[in-house]
Parts: sequence; structure tokens; C-alpha cells
Amino acid sequence: MLLAVDVGNTNMVLGIFEGSNLLMHWRLSTDHGRTCDEMGIITESLFAQLQMAPHNFNGVIIASVVPPMHRSLEQWSRIYLRQDPLWVTKGVKTGMPVRYDNPLEVGADRIVNAVAAYNAYRQRLIVVDFGTATTFDVVSDKGEYLGGAITPGIIISCEALFQKASRLPRVEIDGQPKRAIATNTMDSMHAGIIYGYAGMVDGLVRVIQNELGGGAKVVATGGIAPAISPHTSSIDEVDDLLTLKGLYFIYHLNR
Repeated sequence: MLLAVDVGNTNMVLGIFEGSNLLMHWRLSTDHGRTCDEMGIITESLFAQLQMAPHNFNGVIIASVVPPMHRSLEQWSRIYLRQDPLWVTKGVKTGMPVRYDNPLEVGADRIVNAVAAYNAYRQRLIVVDFGTATTFDVVSDKGEYLGGAITPGIIISCEALFQKASRLPRVEIDGQPKRAIATNTMDSMHAGIIYGYAGMVDGLVRVIQNELGGGAKVVATGGIAPAISPHTSSIDEVDDLLTLKGLYFIYHLNR
């Protein structure tokens, strides 16, 4: 049994694998101040859903872009799970050459997503991850990480709108817009956020495809991917568990 943990700036996702089968996954809010014991209490409750004790795991792998949480996560894994975690960091085998000016600058989640997508499709790829930031990661036909682009995530953009435009109400990013020519403020904001962000994705993917010479499959992941992807013309596949699958692959590559 393997526990894969993806720690992002907004959410952390935990997935339990039995063999290659993902049995269960959970999405928690990322709390920089969460202690080792708090993690232990939360995860014991989650694992109880499967009638599983925390020490039943044979391995733990963690990818994190939140350094303030690393110490508590390390302690939690050792004390509650009785495992020394494998961190996706410098020196870990990924099977993917990184053609970045400074490979250490690339977030662990971006590499994991690229590895997972290439392992699944074995072709030229653009991986769009709708997280706190929206990242566009490019993989060559040979399985090389070429780089990509980073834009403010949809949540960050919405928060800036709500804070700076005091007369505009806060809207939830769920469901589908009724139409682009909306007739009230709430619907206007909903349409602008969803259709506007979808247009940004299509525009940036188009520029990347032009630089590549075309032919890249576009795979989307992240919690908001299902809301945005139907309104794009560029996204071919949606896999909101892509990062967990990448962690599984990297763990077994390093085992």
C-alpha cells in the first residue's frame, strides 16, 4: 500500500494505492500552521473510512511546493505512518530530463504532472494544471521537460476582482454560465470568469503549439479543470488525478 501526497498552495491531495489501483483520494485545505499531530488526527479519521490503520502503508511519497509544511509532514510520516517519506526533490529519479535553465526552479508538482502525462500518452504534450497558479508545462516527443508558462490561477484572479472592485459581489465558480451576454451582475461575473479564463487558456496553448510546430496533446488537471475545460477548444483530456498517478510512477521508479 502506497500513500501519495501532493501539497499545493491551496489544497493538498492524498491518495491511497493498492498496487496500481487508486483506492481512495481526499482533498484537504493547505494550512501552513498545521502540526504533525493535527495531520495525524485528520488522516486517522480518513483512513478509518477504509478500516485501515495508519501504519499499514509500505511507502509514502510527497511532492510539495509549501516549504513551511515540510517539517511537520516529515514528522507525521515518521511518527504516524512509520515510514520515511520519499520527497520529490533534487536527486530523485523521474525518468525525465529537465531542459530548464535552472532545473531546481521547477516546482515538484509540474515535474510530476509532466511525468504522469508522458507515461500515459508517450507523445508531445502540453499539461495545463489549474491550481493556485495555472501552469502550462511542455513535454517533447522524447519525454523531455522543455519548460512552459505560469499565469495567475482563477481563484487568485477572482480574489483580486472581489477585493479591488468593492461593489462587485463574490461569486462561486461552479456550474456553467447561462450566456456571455448576461443581464445581471452575478451572471455577468460568472460568464466573464469562465469564458474569459477559457479564452486565455486557448490563446496561450495556441502560442505554445506554434512554437512547438503543433501536434501536442493537451491534458488538463487540477480541481477547477472540469469547470473550465468544456468551454475551451484546445484541451483534449481532463485528468484531475494526474499528479497522484505521477507520484505512484516516481515512487516505483525509485523503490
